[in-house]
Amino acid sequence: MKKIGIIVLVIIGSIAIFLLGFGYKTPKQPNTYYQVYLNEKVIGVINSKEELEEYIDKQGEHIKKKFNVDTVYAPDGLEIKKLTTYNKQTDDVSKIYNIIQEEEPFTIKGYQFSIIEDDDKQNIYTLNQDIFDDAVEEVIKIFVGEEEYENYLEDTQPEIETTGTIIENVYVDEDITIKEKQIPVDEKIYSSSDELAQYLLFGDEIKRSKYIIRDGDTINQIAFNNQISVEEFLISNPDINSSSDLLFAGQEVNIVQTNPQINVIVEEYVVQDIVSQYRTEEQFDSSRLEGDDEVIQQGSNGLERVTQNVKLANREILYVDPVSKEELEPTVNEIVVRGSKIIPTVGSLTNWAWPTNSGYTISSDYGYRIDPIRGTRLLHDGLDISGTGHGSPVYSANNGVVVQLGYHYMNGNYIVVNHNNGYYTMYAHLSGFNTTNGATVAKGQVIGFVGNTGYSTGPHLHFGVATGGIPYYGGSLISPWTLYN
Repeated sequence: MKKIGIIVLVIIGSIAIFLLGFGYKTPKQPNTYYQVYLNEKVIGVINSKEELEEYIDKQGEHIKKKFNVDTVYAPDGLEIKKLTTYNKQTDDVSKIYNIIQEEEPFTIKGYQFSIIEDDDKQNIYTLNQDIFDDAVEEVIKIFVGEEEYENYLEDTQPEIETTGTIIENVYVDEDITIKEKQIPVDEKIYSSSDELAQYLLFGDEIKRSKYIIRDGDTINQIAFNNQISVEEFLISNPDINSSSDLLFAGQEVNIVQTNPQINVIVEEYVVQDIVSQYRTEEQFDSSRLEGDDEVIQQGSNGLERVTQNVKLANREILYVDPVSKEELEPTVNEIVVRGSKIIPTVGSLTNWAWPTNSGYTISSDYGYRIDPIRGTRLLHDGLDISGTGHGSPVYSANNGVVVQLGYHYMNGNYIVVNHNNGYYTMYAHLSGFNTTNGATVAKGQVIGFVGNTGYSTGPHLHFGVATGGIPYYGGSLISPWTLYN
């Protein structure tokens, strides 16, 4: 009986274990997927990160063909993060691709060059680094001259025996940074150095035209009439070497306005022979009637060998620093005896004095140019006379009365003289004055000193001439060469 009871208990226990075993369920295992974000917004869930990347690359064959690249990548704003979930539902990669395509451009690998000047930053994109380097070198050769630049790089510049120029330094003025990155395909991406060089030289829009030479045309006149500088004319016509080259009627030339995106700086050591203009000395004789003048000594020009350090930006002179000056032929001044010792307030219409010492360089002529400080195309309405040195004397070009003397934020220290013969002259960027407002001044009298005040890139005299009134106050500024031709 006891044995039968034990057998029953075993049977009951076995049945319980059997029933409990069949009622137990194994717990679910979580799935590993990938959640896709575009600009921090969820756009779907996919099985494989590699699958989406491969699909983007495969669908981008037209991009590969356009840019000649091997791989197309997702936009910068795309993030793919691992996701652990019990949910089994995922999105097809084609759906995710279409969402991305509508929102953001795809990318390719390339280089970003950032050109930084003051507070301005410009990004330029290229497929490889050589494209940018070659483009910059091409622009440098345009502004420096290909042969001159090669000689500078190879240290084969000819030595100066009498006169000549030696390039001491060439560089780009702006800070340029570079980094490799994935570039959106809707950006302007340069695939050739020639195309990029055109942009660095002319900007986004090239203003180009043709001109047919007429009898009597000069390069200076053509440049002025078309609102470009002489340097731009020479860049546009590389077969013409200098502004003194002869032109012939019917010759076709290019007129192109440059808009450089970089400043090519050239520092030169220059030795040149410069004609030293003679001065006219006036002697007043109270025994002669006013207007009874006599030349008692004829003047003759001299010749000086002048050595200067010159700094240029894109062929425009920024700074001239005098080094030395050697007299080769003496200057003989003209001496005129005037019929009165009283200084007339009316200047001669035919005899004008040069406003600086000899050994000067015209660093910027009267005409259109890209202003070296403001970077915009403007009419340069006078002569910039450099090379005589900071503090050297500035002379009144003729008899007259000082009608303005003071400081202006652009002109710096400046003087305006009314010559009472229809002309006014202006002397700007002075370091100091040697006259007063309202004073009567004589031709050749020291009225101030060369300086670097106001908007100026180096010591020089800005010499302006106006008719019909004071410059910028009703007077019309004309070329100062009008007085001396």
